Amino acid sequence: MNAAKPPFKLFAARRDRQAAMPFIMLTALIDMVSIGLIVPVLPALVGSFTGSQEDQAFWFGVVTLAFSLANFFASPMLGALSDRYGRRPVLLLGFCGLALSFFATGLATAVWMLIVVRLMSGAMQSNLAIANAYVADITPPEGRAKRFGLLGAMFGVGFILGPVMGGLLGAVSLRLPFFVAGSLALINLLYGYFVLPESLPARRRHAIHWRAANPVASLYGLTQLKGAGRLVAVVACSGLAQFVLYTSWVLYTTFKFGWGPLQNGWSLAAVGVVSAIAQGLLLGRLLKRFSPQRLAVIGLVSSTLAYAAWGAATQGWMMYAIIFVNVLGATVSASIQSIISGAADARSQGKTLGAVSGLNSLMAVLAPTVAAPLLVMVSRLPQGDWRIGAPFYFCALLQGAALLLAVAHFRRQRRERGTRAAV
Repeated sequence: MNAAKPPFKLFAARRDRQAAMPFIMLTALIDMVSIGLIVPVLPALVGSFTGSQEDQAFWFGVVTLAFSLANFFASPMLGALSDRYGRRPVLLLGFCGLALSFFATGLATAVWMLIVVRLMSGAMQSNLAIANAYVADITPPEGRAKRFGLLGAMFGVGFILGPVMGGLLGAVSLRLPFFVAGSLALINLLYGYFVLPESLPARRRHAIHWRAANPVASLYGLTQLKGAGRLVAVVACSGLAQFVLYTSWVLYTTFKFGWGPLQNGWSLAAVGVVSAIAQGLLLGRLLKRFSPQRLAVIGLVSSTLAYAAWGAATQGWMMYAIIFVNVLGATVSASIQSIISGAADARSQGKTLGAVSGLNSLMAVLAPTVAAPLLVMVSRLPQGDWRIGAPFYFCALLQGAALLLAVAHFRRQRRERGTRAAV
């Protein structure tokens, strides 16, 4: 009779199991729930250290900028590390960073502490990019758009549960959501250590070239990908619009409609519901009828109109109506990401998607520098004033520019294919 295996060998065997979508989807779900928990309450926590709405808007912009700036410089390096050592260790580092940052934020007693904590958190985690690289590792190119959509759906489900929980907990105490979020991040760390398998086999790993892992070099390499072209600018414009939206949402609804953490939690949950429906249920069916290119264009049209409508909304219920009408806008990211991923070879998925994450991080760096001045400018206007929507009008202009760039890029590709066919 064989002796029972020691516990540590059992855990090692579990880590050696074949990588599959359910593992990374559960990881993404827990990760997004923990992040979503703090979204409705972080601006209010910043406001507890300030004396006016104007100061609150300014310092919230600084706190947001701290995370984005650190993440911009760290993302390409973390992507390169994942190409060398595997996805799993880098994900574990990210979970550890999140847990520490959440607990430290909950204990903060001044704005400068929040800034230091967000710098540390941004430098340690690039979970979204690594999760996307994980999916690319285990999926053939033709199936990536659908699977990126499934992963996005998990983030959407997490964003349904997280903000609602954050709003409910924030109504009890502004600090409580941060301790719950830290606990969830620790659960994800344990799940990743004992259960999550590695997706990148040793034969596909390669040495790190640190010169190429700096953010500027990685972004330049992204522009050189055949088949990407102007899509880099599309990602930049669309990403900046999205991050200005995220940075502005809670304070915008507070200034315009007088919403608190609970109302903001429910509204952000509605965003998660639409994202989960669009990417988890509709995306696969839509891709059978439309190419990723056409779907990206349709989604950009939808989201451009939605940004303008959010800014012009005069009643809180209109925000919900626009969220649900803009269901196709949630397909843009997965569609464009699948096109860029398909342009990269199998050995550089982590670096490529890390560069995409780095580009998004750069937009996240720029977003507070745009959103904060706009919010400060409108912070003294009376509730309901249409001018409070200035950040959303700016988002509509950016998304419109992304739409024009995408259309130009796809038309050029069609002409080039027609020319090669003729030759």
